[in-house]
Amino acid sequence: MAKLSADELLEAFKEMTLVELSDFVKKFEEEFDVEAAAPVAAVAAAPAAGAAAAAEEKDEFDVILTAAGDKKIGVIKAVRALTSLGLAEAKALVDGAPKAVLEGASKDDAEKAKAALEEAGASVELK
Repeated sequence: MAKLSADELLEAFKEMTLVELSDFVKKFEEEFDVEAAAPVAAVAAAPAAGAAAAAEEKDEFDVILTAAGDKKIGVIKAVRALTSLGLAEAKALVDGAPKAVLEGASKDDAEKAKAALEEAGASVELK
């Protein structure tokens, strides 16, 4: 097998869904006996105003499906693409709206999930 450059790997990752990427990370961790963790940055003493602003900034978001809309089948497909839920579980989640689709997601992941669900016809909010 030919070696892939870092740029080629990044392009391959861009084409993956969040679920596929999550599965890849799990397999990578198992294969190499490592744990993928966010880097921890040391925080220097900051002025009180700066500390208050940093404390207010959210880094984890919940993606809440508030309504399925007219295109329920498309919303179910979008929920399945974003999660590891099966068809019955995704349908139950959509039928039981308002429900959380993703919890504790990063800002980028939450915004991508919101866009995907809204494109499918759902009403979504981030908390």
